[in-house]
Amino acid sequence: MDRTVVAYVIYLLVSIGLTIWVARTLSRNGRIFLADVLHGNEKLADAVNHLLVVGFYLVNLGFVALYLSGDETITDTRGVFEALSTKLGVVLLVLGVMHLANVYVLNRIRRRGAMEREQVPPVPPQGWVAPQARA
Repeated sequence: MDRTVVAYVIYLLVSIGLTIWVARTLSRNGRIFLADVLHGNEKLADAVNHLLVVGFYLVNLGFVALYLSGDETITDTRGVFEALSTKLGVVLLVLGVMHLANVYVLNRIRRRGAMEREQVPPVPPQGWVAPQARA
């Protein structure tokens, strides 16, 4: 088998495996943030979480597929390692950026929900008192 094909197979296996692992980690832990933001609405939190995971898979697997092709032909074992290190390094950086972006967005949503809860008075107003004139 051609070494270039071996490098492609290893790249795909590792990249897809890493993408699945990061997506599952985000899904499992991001659900807690979403449930908090959505005031305990578990069904809505699960639905939003699932949509975020699908988007994560689409973006990352699309990048992995686009980044698969290479310009050079790999002729030796050293070339396999060099090509894999470059491709996997870029994929890891993209996964890291996507992970940080997801965490940032979830944190912003959570903060906004916390600020909205703080703006609501603890008890509803019970009446209105007119200001008194000072003498």
